Amino acid sequence: MQKITPSLWFDSNAEDAVNRYTSIFDNSSVGAISRYDEASATASGQPEGSVLTVEFELEGQSYVALNGGPAFSFTPAISFIVNCLTKDEVDDLWAQLSDGGTELMPLDSYPFSERYGWIEDEYGVSWQLIYAGDIPERKIVPSLLFVGERCGQAEEAIGFYTSIFSDTAIGDIARYGRNQPPDEEGTVMFADFTLEGQHFAAMDSAQEHDFDFTEAISFVVDCADQEEVDYYWDKLTADGGEEGQCGWLKDKYGVSWQIVPTVLPELTQGEDVEGARRATEAMLQMQKIDIGALEGAYAK
Repeated sequence: MQKITPSLWFDSNAEDAVNRYTSIFDNSSVGAISRYDEASATASGQPEGSVLTVEFELEGQSYVALNGGPAFSFTPAISFIVNCLTKDEVDDLWAQLSDGGTELMPLDSYPFSERYGWIEDEYGVSWQLIYAGDIPERKIVPSLLFVGERCGQAEEAIGFYTSIFSDTAIGDIARYGRNQPPDEEGTVMFADFTLEGQHFAAMDSAQEHDFDFTEAISFVVDCADQEEVDYYWDKLTADGGEEGQCGWLKDKYGVSWQIVPTVLPELTQGEDVEGARRATEAMLQMQKIDIGALEGAYAK
């Protein structure tokens, strides 16, 4: 089971986006769909019975789409790098993802790749499409872009994350040189790292950008028990992180995480409708998830 799952926050078109993405990428499928019950609908302002979350896979990797309303918008601060085996794959994905979207970096040849482009699709999600012919299979990699006051923190953030999670590694780090203003020499042009065996990337940019990390893309950490919930919550909120509601938090760099026990769906979407309602109402009052309290509410 994938330990860390990217979560994408949509206004009301999560199903449409998931169907679009699974039609574009290989080895893809649509999984479980959850819906707003009375308690969660009242708390969120969403229609009762409407789609809450859609689980899906792209290139064999797990994601979840959430209909959360207009509160948060996607930004290029978190994008998805698609490493392609051929230039034709880059061109094909570009043609499909650019339909209704916005070009951020034109599809062209660059010093780091013979075929690359950065696109914001019709839903606002950012994709970096790159020809990387030396890889064994096509992979999608979440990429964190540190801009504004956060520029220069990419390497520190990589160290922070790899100190918290297991099965980690720091790969190659390409740095800016002295003749690449406004970027400072030695800061991270591009770096790759792994958490729980999953690939991530990070970059600094001193260019003028009017965006930052937002809750529109967060990372769900599946926890086996309360001990794991406590561990990840405490570690990721340390040194200036921010506690949110219902298992959400922001770390000290502004990246959003959801610390979720694997038993949560059984309690908030269980066969006992009244028990699930009580568990959901209890969860809506929590910051860090308390599994014992949820189980007590469900069984009450």
